[in-house]
Amino acid sequence: MIIPTNEETHVQPRLDYAEATPEVLQAMLALQRAVDASGLEPSLLDLVKVRASQINGCAFCLDMHHRDAVQRGETSARLYLLNAWHEAPGYTARERAALRWTEALTRLAPVADDTYAEVSAQFTEPELSRLTLAIVTINGWNRFNVGFRVPPELGA
Repeated sequence: MIIPTNEETHVQPRLDYAEATPEVLQAMLALQRAVDASGLEPSLLDLVKVRASQINGCAFCLDMHHRDAVQRGETSARLYLLNAWHEAPGYTARERAALRWTEALTRLAPVADDTYAEVSAQFTEPELSRLTLAIVTINGWNRFNVGFRVPPELGA
């Protein structure tokens, strides 16, 4: 078996969308500002961002949001177990509900009633709407960064 080198697996960026369309970047930043001002716990939003980015395979966002979470005090154990949160201890009922909602909306299959019941038991209606906006926003960032192959900064 031949193992590819980093040079063979490195993909080249396709488009600098921020430079090509500053108004698109501003629209995404406006969404992000609304999420940031939502009143939801930053630690919960970090988990949502990392989990959606794992599902979408967005290296740029995984790198950025993992670093952000660590900087805010998140543990490495919770971050590296996030991909298996269903089986892992250490997540609150509220975080589990948010992660289940994140997975349902990121994969965008029909959302099961029990998933909605779980998340609506942990979040008020305004919070649930704000959480949904957070999921929409990270999925938007993921789609720009994956689609245009924006490389991770790797701890920059």
